[in-house]
Amino acid sequence: MDGKKIALLVGALFVAAVTAIMAKSMFGAQVTPTVVAAAVQPTGPQVLVATKPLPMGTILGPDSVRFQPWPKDLVDGAYYVRGQDGADPIKMQGMVVRSDVSAGQPVTQGALVSPKDRGFLAAALTPGMRAVTISVGGASSVAGFVFPGDRVDIMLTQQVADSGGTSGTPLNASETILRNVRVLATDQRFDNQPTPDGKTTVSNFSLVTLESTPKMAEKIAVAQKLGSLSLSLRPLADTTQELEQQIAAGDIAVPAGTDPKAEKKMLVALASQPQDNQTTFTTGGEVSRFAKAGARTDAPAPGGPAPISMSSGPVIHIARGNAVTDTPVGGK
Repeated sequence: MDGKKIALLVGALFVAAVTAIMAKSMFGAQVTPTVVAAAVQPTGPQVLVATKPLPMGTILGPDSVRFQPWPKDLVDGAYYVRGQDGADPIKMQGMVVRSDVSAGQPVTQGALVSPKDRGFLAAALTPGMRAVTISVGGASSVAGFVFPGDRVDIMLTQQVADSGGTSGTPLNASETILRNVRVLATDQRFDNQPTPDGKTTVSNFSLVTLESTPKMAEKIAVAQKLGSLSLSLRPLADTTQELEQQIAAGDIAVPAGTDPKAEKKMLVALASQPQDNQTTFTTGGEVSRFAKAGARTDAPAPGGPAPISMSSGPVIHIARGNAVTDTPVGGK
């Protein structure tokens, strides 16, 4: 075979190879988007999975669960499947997890307890805590916008009589007695009949069940006898901020050499604890000058001397610790 034939054969093979490569690139560019589009489209059933770890006692919120495509052969009868009765994340808010669910794991029907089911409060309570119910009104319950899982402060408003027990003007006072208390349940009801504009009305609740320590439960029981209780809704950021302030002040000490994961769990546990310290109060005199002017200042203290009239002459106030004695000077 001469050289011309060999060169012609090599050239033909080269052209064929280039043509094959170009054809593959052209057809590949047309087929690839179709394959990718088919790959991202969800196929088969979608089940409800946890978006984050849900420990026992967690109250479901709007970001706790979501639907995710799941292999049809692996769908269990206990899973919440999209389209089935009861598989609505919005209506499931307020339900309590009674067995740990890992992030990404399907939520089973046996792992949740509805507020209407028996054993709801027992599943919602943190070990060592107690459930206590208080009576509130529409204005004192943040207009009904307190839901299970929220954190609130509890305020006590009362009228304090003068120390002498006479008919003087009582002192109006309000005091924050508990902070960072978790709401377990309310008797809130939704109206099934929507309004003309398509919105669903919410009726105010009158009873709120809270989680507290045994000692705090006693304080709440006494506070309900002293006056009226009101709820103050807390933002999520406040709990973390107060915890950081306590750590900076040295009120909470983290042992040296603590594992970072263990330290994080400890701080999360501390942030979720209700508090009965750092209480604040406000009296009527701080709100209105008329309330301050109307308060009695001449009532005698229990067991103390009778009040002295200012017409009897100058008076010297002698303080010994917490006891104050009024002594007239130069009176007639």
